[in-house]
Amino acid sequence: MTPQSDEDEVWRQIVASFHQPEDPSAGQPWPDRENVTEDDPVRREPAGACPAAAVEEPVTGEDEDDDDDHFVPPPPPPLPKGDAISRLSWAALFGGPAYLLLAAMLGWPMDGWIVFAAVAAFIAGFVTLVVRLGDGPPPDSGWDNGAVV
Repeated sequence: MTPQSDEDEVWRQIVASFHQPEDPSAGQPWPDRENVTEDDPVRREPAGACPAAAVEEPVTGEDEDDDDDHFVPPPPPPLPKGDAISRLSWAALFGGPAYLLLAAMLGWPMDGWIVFAAVAAFIAGFVTLVVRLGDGPPPDSGWDNGAVV
């Protein structure tokens, strides 16, 4: 036999066994009582309980003690006010494109210098915010920056 004929025979066996019904218990790694069918209600076992001694309870979706166990986060701190340069940079970053969009939607005439000013404001605001971002540690952190891996 050639390797091609062996491969063809394997494919024929696969195709022939495709339409054969499977035995549901053949090769099953769990007991049959753990199979869930569409007619069975959803079961929930208490944590730490032995599966053989578990009491079946239907899941209702609501727990009685749900109000007592949920996390309520503390109120967030107020947003920082920022200095005048940061506020002006944010205004230029969003104001330039916003003006161009508004002028285009409302049909306002846009001269060349107005478009240039709006684009320049966007670029200047972006560059100013990136430059002020800073990469290094704060100046008052001292010489020891802790464990660095």
